Amino acid sequence: MYLYAQIPIQNSMNTRILYVEDELFLGKIVKETLEDQHFDILWETDGAKVMNCFNRFTPDICVVDIMLPNIDGYSLCRQIRGLYPTLPIIFLTAKAETSDLVRGFEAGGTDYIRKPFSMEELIVRIKNQLNLANGNNTEPIASDPVITLGKFSYYPGRYELHAPNGMIKLSQRDIQILNMLCSNRNRVTDRKELLLTVWGDDSFFNSRNLDVYIRKIRTYLSGDPTLEIQTIKGKGYLFIA
Repeated sequence: MYLYAQIPIQNSMNTRILYVEDELFLGKIVKETLEDQHFDILWETDGAKVMNCFNRFTPDICVVDIMLPNIDGYSLCRQIRGLYPTLPIIFLTAKAETSDLVRGFEAGGTDYIRKPFSMEELIVRIKNQLNLANGNNTEPIASDPVITLGKFSYYPGRYELHAPNGMIKLSQRDIQILNMLCSNRNRVTDRKELLLTVWGDDSFFNSRNLDVYIRKIRTYLSGDPTLEIQTIKGKGYLFIA
């Protein structure tokens, strides 16, 4: 059951949301409820038509279902991320496995809501993502997904890595790279695939950028000697965790 309520939202006027959902009944409820809260909504039902929407509508945030006709939400997220590296993208999905959650963050998603959901939760998460994108501090919500990495607690949706001696704030690139390493932990992550997913091409310039980010993530994780990112020459990276 999808619940909705009249929730007072501050500063939602003129906030533009690209909403991608092929379930018509749910889509209508979500669209109308968000419009009642003064959000500007463009609703699309076909994954293959989404990228054309950017020609006439520049969103502040995307809310994307995973199971879509023609192009799935993961592929769509990677396409959007290639054009808009910092645009918040929330996945809405019935998929409940941890591997699906990690795959969503690996594709470039910044938050993840499982169906069925309440409209109150969706609105809170939209506000949270907009605040993060604008660099504002917000209180974390209790259901934020967490990935345990040795002594660290990793919150991709909050852009945070929590260590025993404090919290590290992560960038969008940090998140994308660390998500891929986590999804392949104890297996080799292909360097070219990493470059194509995060930057969209494997040029020399982006390759050097990747080296910088890998060194930075190694520094973040240096507080736990059981965690290691090994460079496998000619292949990629082995994240031992």
